[in-house]
Amino acid sequence: MPRRRRAVRRPDVPDAKFRNKNITRFVSKLMLDGKRSLAERIVYQALETIEAKQKRPSIEVFEQALKNATPSIEVKPRRVGGSTYQVPIEVRKDRGVALAIRWLIRSARSRSGKTMADKLASELMDAAAGQGATIKKREETHKMAESNRAFAHYRW
Repeated sequence: MPRRRRAVRRPDVPDAKFRNKNITRFVSKLMLDGKRSLAERIVYQALETIEAKQKRPSIEVFEQALKNATPSIEVKPRRVGGSTYQVPIEVRKDRGVALAIRWLIRSARSRSGKTMADKLASELMDAAAGQGATIKKREETHKMAESNRAFAHYRW
């Protein structure tokens, strides 16, 4: 975290195919070792698979999956007088989307199966339907925040 000035965030450039900033962020997060073209190919193949299986625009499924996976509240550790409390705080919109993207990719990678594109397509369809490992992670986060609601007054 910078001490002097607030970090200036560069604007997200929409992707070439769908003109969507969230897909650009998703591709960047999926990318390993700077291999952007490979990450783009995986995402676009996953979206094609979704469109073939769901019979509706894949960008709709993608946006619905992101919306369903985005947490609204999380816990942050706060040290007060020698003990650490898990304090529930509301999640900013951009952080929520970043967490959702991270959880979707992690869940897709941990799935057993065929290619990464197939695993990603399955995870996105599950998340759009309100099930799967990503949704479970979000529910777990919300449950943790709910159980620590008593410490909400330590918010800063």
